[in-house]
Amino acid sequence: MTTLALGPSWLDPDYLITTFGLIGVLLIVFAESGLLIGFFLPGDSLLFTTGLLVTTGKLNDLPLWAVCALVVLAAVAGDQVGYLFGRKVGPSLFKRPDSRLFKQENVEKAHEFFEKYGPKSLVLARFVPIVRTFTPIIAGVSRMNYRSFITFNIIGGALWGAGVTLLGAALGKVEFVNKNIEAMLVLIVLISVIPIAIEFLRARSKKKKEAAVSGPAADLPPAQRGRHAKR
Repeated sequence: MTTLALGPSWLDPDYLITTFGLIGVLLIVFAESGLLIGFFLPGDSLLFTTGLLVTTGKLNDLPLWAVCALVVLAAVAGDQVGYLFGRKVGPSLFKRPDSRLFKQENVEKAHEFFEKYGPKSLVLARFVPIVRTFTPIIAGVSRMNYRSFITFNIIGGALWGAGVTLLGAALGKVEFVNKNIEAMLVLIVLISVIPIAIEFLRARSKKKKEAAVSGPAADLPPAQRGRHAKR
């Protein structure tokens, strides 16, 4: 099967599955679920492709139910490691300098996401690339109640891990999808980056509004800035 690459070939789901098999899929799911270095990995498209290849007989090492169970286990274990890492590093994570694979901006976005949605963010974040990697770590930093964490971790891991895999398997049985696999994979990748694009546009709009509000006030004498802000 030939896919339409949207990035490096080593991030192409078909290439990863063909090269590393199911073990590779599980390792990637584990890394993307809670390791800092896993935020760039293609989780959604990888799981969709896995389900599709299983149902079309191109990846038949195990039955679909077993593949889903292993994927969920890897996702839950990844979040668990992320949570424990967050508890260990604590608030110092927010002071860590940027590097090639670590951006403080990603931590801040995950923190805002966690603060906004609380424990259920562990479920919602599963469907948001990048955020899903950092949210369990932020939960650990915040010392979220472990019983609540493991509950929402399992729910999120099951809905995302099994859900996306089963979606790929179900659509793989559709003749149109089977004949247009390349286009479907590209579509899945595009859908997976929509949340990132929306977040980027929101952040950009927010900065513009803040600049518009603070701009006129910055030109006023200090004594008048307070009165201007109240208007």
